[in-house]
Amino acid sequence: MAISESLRFLQATRPDALTADQRRQLTDCWVAVANAGGAVIAADFPMPPVSAREVAPVADRLIGGLEPARSRILMAVYGDTLAGWLVLRRDPHPLIAHCGVVNHVQTHPGFRGRGIGAALMERVREVALEEMGLERLQLSARAGLGLEEFYGRLGWMEVGRWPGALRVAPGDDRDDILMSIKL
Repeated sequence: MAISESLRFLQATRPDALTADQRRQLTDCWVAVANAGGAVIAADFPMPPVSAREVAPVADRLIGGLEPARSRILMAVYGDTLAGWLVLRRDPHPLIAHCGVVNHVQTHPGFRGRGIGAALMERVREVALEEMGLERLQLSARAGLGLEEFYGRLGWMEVGRWPGALRVAPGDDRDDILMSIKL
């Protein structure tokens, strides 16, 4: 059942914009997604399984770096529950300041298959264009999870690959798929 029609989208553009409950739910979502095999492994925490104790400091650093013109967290909320979230960033370098990067895209496992991820990706395009003045977005996706097909259905184009760049486990190297979309 699609619940995307009942979603509310919230943005955090400053560290103080998230409540303690939103921070907890964001961390809990990240833990659940990482432990379910999601491609959201941050450099600052170990390979799954992970716990809130390991993920919370990483989330706090990510939240601490929010700044309205350069980075924000977009959250999809169903009722009072965080269903998914992502990060949208702009690089300050003048040659690429018109492009944004989307990362940490995740849907809580309890909400998968209901249109949350697609709704987040549609909303991030609107936010990037209308609120940040971006002209193009890019993202990196781990091969082997069907992510390139998911993003492709939403209009994203594969623009390159780094073969075997992601070592998920010994003997399990995956391509890092580079994707882009013009806004």
